[in-house]
Amino acid sequence: MPSGLNRYTIETFAPVAHWRCMEEFSGPDTVTWMQVVVRLGSAAFLPFLIGLERFLRKKPIDFRPFVIIAVGACGLIIASMELLQSTADPQSRIDPTRVVEGVITGIGFLGAGAMFRQGNFVQGAGSAAAIWTAGAIGLSCGMGEVWLAAIMAGIVLLLLIASGPFTTKWDSTSLNGDEVDRDGTQNRTN
Repeated sequence: MPSGLNRYTIETFAPVAHWRCMEEFSGPDTVTWMQVVVRLGSAAFLPFLIGLERFLRKKPIDFRPFVIIAVGACGLIIASMELLQSTADPQSRIDPTRVVEGVITGIGFLGAGAMFRQGNFVQGAGSAAAIWTAGAIGLSCGMGEVWLAAIMAGIVLLLLIASGPFTTKWDSTSLNGDEVDRDGTQNRTN
C-alpha cells in the first residue's frame, strides 16, 4: 500500500470519490436547466427555419445539417463554459474562445463541401454561407445570446427568401434547361 494510505483512509474517502464521480451527472454548474433547454431549443429551432427554406427551394442541403451543426456548436460552448467554471486549478488555462475558433473552422470545411462549380457558375455558396451561420447561431445560443442568434437567423432567412427571384437563373434547377433532382440526377426540361 502506498505510504500515507491505509485501509481506514481508503474506506473513509471512497464514498467521497464516488460522490464526486456522480456530480458530473447532476447537471450544469454555471447555468440552470431551463437556460440549457432554452439555449439548445433555440439552437435547434432558428437554424431549422433556415434549413427549411433551403429544403423547400430544393437545395442540395436540407434542414438536418443546419440543426445538427447548431446544436453541436451550442453544446460545445456550454460544455466549455462548464469546464471553465468547474476547474478550480488557477494554473490551468481553459479558453472558451478556442472552442469558437475550432467550431467556426470546422464548419467552414463543411460549407466548402457544399459548394461546387457547374459550368461558369459556383453552386451552393448560399447554402455554404447559411450553414456557416448556423454554427454561429449555435455558438451564440450556447453563450446565452439568444437575442443575437434570433436576429442573425432572421436576417439570413430574409435574405435567402428575398434573393430567390434574383438567383433562380443560377440555380441548379434552371441551368441549361436541365433540372437537377436532390439525388443529383438531371432531367431535361426542354
